[in-house]
Amino acid sequence: MTNERVLAVCRANWAYRGIDDASVREMLAELSAHLEDAAAAGRGPGDVVGDDVKAFAASWARARQPLHRRAARLAAIVPSVVGVLMLLSHLLWRTTTLPVTAGRLALLVAVAAVTVSVELRRGSLGMAKSWLVAAVVGLPAALVADQLAGDEPLFPMPLWVTVLLILPGLALAVTDARARKRADQGDPETTVR
Repeated sequence: MTNERVLAVCRANWAYRGIDDASVREMLAELSAHLEDAAAAGRGPGDVVGDDVKAFAASWARARQPLHRRAARLAAIVPSVVGVLMLLSHLLWRTTTLPVTAGRLALLVAVAAVTVSVELRRGSLGMAKSWLVAAVVGLPAALVADQLAGDEPLFPMPLWVTVLLILPGLALAVTDARARKRADQGDPETTVR
């Protein structure tokens, strides 16, 4: 991997995380200096960032991004993931009011827990792996909860509540898409000078 590719991956990761442009420029300049020093010493980019550039970028971003920002991001992502699952259930059973059972609630809690842990660890959901882990954890939890509590509904979930759960993540997705588009287009505010 070249120095330019490492910088591009880090820039995209940091833009995705919502780190302000001035901080991104500063971080890129610092990383670029480290990469140039390593090249002058005969070492490659892997000696600076390790084998996983995305994990490096995520760890550096976590060190630079305040906790309240990460918490706000999670507060938008978790309800949206739960809302999408509930919306799929509404569509699958073709109903506007979905009965929430103990098993379904356990599944949603497991998916939310996996979402939080993946988001805190890497900063991106990596959908295929995250959903697989959520299914491996959530399905047994749902089965055990159904066995212990039965399949009686705990409460009804109207379709409008499901849609409200999705909205914060939708706003976040639009913001992320705009940041990624700016980074991909080489916006002067997000490139190293």
